[in-house]
Amino acid sequence: MRIAQICPPWLAVPPKGYGGIEWVVALLADGLVEAGHDVTLFATGDSVTRAHLSSVFRAAPGPTAINDIELDAIHAMHALRDAGGFDVLHVHAPFAAFAGAVASGVPTVHTVHGAFTERMRALYREAADRAWFVAISEAQRRSNDDLRYAGVVHNGVDLDAYPLRTDKDDYVLFLGRAAPEKGWLRAVEACRRSGDRLVSAVKVATAEEKEEWEERVRPALASDAEVFLEVDHARKVELLRGAKAVLFPIDWPEPFGLVMAEAMACGTPVIATPRGAVPEVVEHGVTGWIVDVEGYADAAAALLGRVGEIDPASCRARVARYFSKAAMVAGYEKAYARALEGGDG
Repeated sequence: MRIAQICPPWLAVPPKGYGGIEWVVALLADGLVEAGHDVTLFATGDSVTRAHLSSVFRAAPGPTAINDIELDAIHAMHALRDAGGFDVLHVHAPFAAFAGAVASGVPTVHTVHGAFTERMRALYREAADRAWFVAISEAQRRSNDDLRYAGVVHNGVDLDAYPLRTDKDDYVLFLGRAAPEKGWLRAVEACRRSGDRLVSAVKVATAEEKEEWEERVRPALASDAEVFLEVDHARKVELLRGAKAVLFPIDWPEPFGLVMAEAMACGTPVIATPRGAVPEVVEHGVTGWIVDVEGYADAAAALLGRVGEIDPASCRARVARYFSKAAMVAGYEKAYARALEGGDG
């Protein structure tokens, strides 16, 4: 197939620091090329890919430019200039490129990387029967059955990029955005109760994230806590491999939660809350634990004393079985075939 992968224009593919969608797209584009498809990746010029790279911006502007409408529009017009030259357009952002792809008449697949907010539901209603949607978890699909789905495809992890480590250091890790729903403060409170040292690697870019960091998290940190405001991939993997556990105390319908799969690939257990896709990713009692949001700090603190019960090899085996690069590529090949078949879904 001739496939266009249209990524948002804010971050490079793969990202140099914070980024989730971009890691998934990087892995998918390379995997599709390896499977014999003719793939063009529309992303910023500092991206690295085995696909043909087409760019209108030389370098990624970074997280502070996320959702910039001018950059989005320019990037979309560039990506869709010759849309008819592709069999399938795979769009990874739900704004200008998605609208243009739907209007082009070329079979369009759109991965729903974010949550179904009311604004996004309204946007997707306009394309409900004109595009083929892919959910990244069963939980996400169940939350909106009104769309025409080409399938559910879990995000994949390149196991070679996340080596297993069985001997762990003495710290606990929080990794993600500083937004309140990500639960950074709950992670801080859990480690204060358990006495474990917390290391955090976070994105602090939006006004909401800055407020959470400055007004709530920073005053609550223990004296031995360590905070990195962004790390590159190599440092992220080093932190994931060394952590005795990763805390994932979210309070929102997480569509997938790539951090959980990345941690488990490294043999690191995850202590998470039962929101969104978490029960699909973490196997309770085998690759970590799932505990309620209410009382998370106390429950997680107690479980941090039991992380030795979790077998690192079992964590990695779950990722290899359900969240591998091969599984993701195969899932999207089926989604593209469904879109080319047409019909009402």
